[in-house]
Amino acid sequence: MAPPVYGDLGKQARDLFAKNYRKHSSVFRVRFRPHRRSQDTDITTASTDPYHSYTPFICNVCLTLIDFGLIKLDVKTKTPAGVEFTVNGTSNNDTGRVNASLETKYYFRDWGFTLKEKWNTDNTLATELSVEDQLIKGSKLAFSANFAPQSGKKAGTLKSSLKADHFNANADIDFDYGGALFHGSAVLGHQGWLAGAQLSFDPQQSKLTKTNFAVGYQAGEFVLHTNVNDGQEFTGSVYQKVNSQLESGINLAWTSGNNTTRFGLGCIYKLDSDSNIKAKVNNASQIGLAFTHRLRPGIALTLSAMIDGKNFNQGGHKLGMGFDLEA
Repeated sequence: MAPPVYGDLGKQARDLFAKNYRKHSSVFRVRFRPHRRSQDTDITTASTDPYHSYTPFICNVCLTLIDFGLIKLDVKTKTPAGVEFTVNGTSNNDTGRVNASLETKYYFRDWGFTLKEKWNTDNTLATELSVEDQLIKGSKLAFSANFAPQSGKKAGTLKSSLKADHFNANADIDFDYGGALFHGSAVLGHQGWLAGAQLSFDPQQSKLTKTNFAVGYQAGEFVLHTNVNDGQEFTGSVYQKVNSQLESGINLAWTSGNNTTRFGLGCIYKLDSDSNIKAKVNNASQIGLAFTHRLRPGIALTLSAMIDGKNFNQGGHKLGMGFDLEA
């Protein structure tokens, strides 16, 4: 089995501190599934009806209100031919600025490549072409290009990756008017031990702009991860799945430049098959709580809060709510 990419090292512990914590926001997601006989939207669940079991079209809608000053809307659809459309939009109530983007993704399975095209309200066009498992099993090649017609600015990125048993590597090259920038990362795994490196090199300045190293160990339900970023930031995490109901994690970080230390504890406990509760606390006395409950199949409710323990009586605490509906 191939080890994870460099960016996913220590992901199990990070999810305990980030996932399902919706700070000071409300989220609403809906998935629509129309049946075969009509184009009207049907959100009923009738799996015994052959017309309802046919799913030629799926639409995911996500509306987020952040800090009561920013509205974000995400819409994802998929056609019967397999073409995916994604629309993202944000509106800042304070400035009145609206940003949006439209992305399409085409799968050419006979040739083994994927084409993505994207446009945003800044009038920037982006195209990406990727090929996976065609040259060598476990390999992926991708080329993306960005073009801004108003300014004439152009940029491109060539990405490559290769994974196999005990090995996972990536190599990217960014192109723009300033020249090229090289990025690379690799992770090796053997008998549970993981070692990885991530580097970036600027040939114009003839120096490394990023030097990150990581070492970890994974055995069953236990994951240990440590890494050093640019010789300045030292981080570590421990993840342990105690049993089928309880998962716990510890996160540590120290920055040599300002001698700052960060520390956090997090856990998730499954009350039953439909409910779970999460909690976390850090050295700044910030306490996070989240509760997720599946009201019925396809309907889930999430409540979260961030409490400032140092200023408990002064307010300023953050609340969040999420509602997921799938039919």
